[in-house]
Amino acid sequence: MTVTIYDVAREAKVSMATVSRVVNGNPNVKPATRDRVNEVIKKLNYRPNAVARGLASKKTTTVGVIIPDISNVYYSELARGLEDIATMYKYQTIISNSDNDAQKEQEIFNNLLSKQVDGIIFLGGTLSKETTNLIKTSSVPVVVSGTHDLDASLPAVNIDYINASKEIAEKFIQDGVKQFAFVGGGYSEKAQIDILAGLKEVLSANQLLLDEAAIYIGEEQYLDGEKAYEAVKAVNPEVIMCISDEQAIGIVHAAQDNGKDVPNDLQVISFNNTRLVKMVRPKLSSVMQPLYDIGAVGMRLLTKYMNDEPIEASKVTLPYSIVYRGTTK
Repeated sequence: MTVTIYDVAREAKVSMATVSRVVNGNPNVKPATRDRVNEVIKKLNYRPNAVARGLASKKTTTVGVIIPDISNVYYSELARGLEDIATMYKYQTIISNSDNDAQKEQEIFNNLLSKQVDGIIFLGGTLSKETTNLIKTSSVPVVVSGTHDLDASLPAVNIDYINASKEIAEKFIQDGVKQFAFVGGGYSEKAQIDILAGLKEVLSANQLLLDEAAIYIGEEQYLDGEKAYEAVKAVNPEVIMCISDEQAIGIVHAAQDNGKDVPNDLQVISFNNTRLVKMVRPKLSSVMQPLYDIGAVGMRLLTKYMNDEPIEASKVTLPYSIVYRGTTK
């Protein structure tokens, strides 16, 4: 049988209001009374009902987290940073996996609102127009972390994909590369748009073009890397820029299976820099995103909105670096 606040009050011979003050850390309770109530709470193994407390205080100290693919290492590293900051600020998280499905994403969003969460954070993924509209009419604050909505109107934490892409393209062109390919996936539409924009800008400035046959959009998974390589190999790319580490590793292996020497015949670089980049041989070159920090800063930004703290900037762009390893010359 569930122990209620009434049971604790009766056993401790105090009012339910006194038990509530003890549970919520209110200092206006005599030390002896506080000790007696805490002893009864321990004895009865009482657990305060977060929803009931939320109805009274209008806060449940819970945060909804929506992740497009919880099995993806990229998102798990974002979630680690988020969880640490949530714990620091005494928030519990409700983590839900949307499978990058827009309809499921909207169902999860509405379900989280029904659970009286104080705020919601999206970790990565592509937000549909319908989801974005839901967010804009939300009764609680929402932050997107590791992504942007397509019109970039929501509070967000990310890196500058355009500049990262331009920096990479300029480096390869200086090294004599003329033929590029790009491989993306369904989880990161805005990041893909930005990477392609940066790449095409640099190519145009150097009188080069990106062949449409050199662009492949897949699923950001390892096996999809093999399909990606088959799709773009006809243009004989010298460099493949790939948004996902998993896809990039699949590309490396598929190229090797086709007799290509990586990096002498083909260079590959990704944009995630998860721990997977050091598990492949040769080690994968990548844009080093501060994944932990992206999750952590996103959660901290959300706590500011939830607690009406001053917001210096609704969009936070974190620094990145580019690490050239064994898959590039």
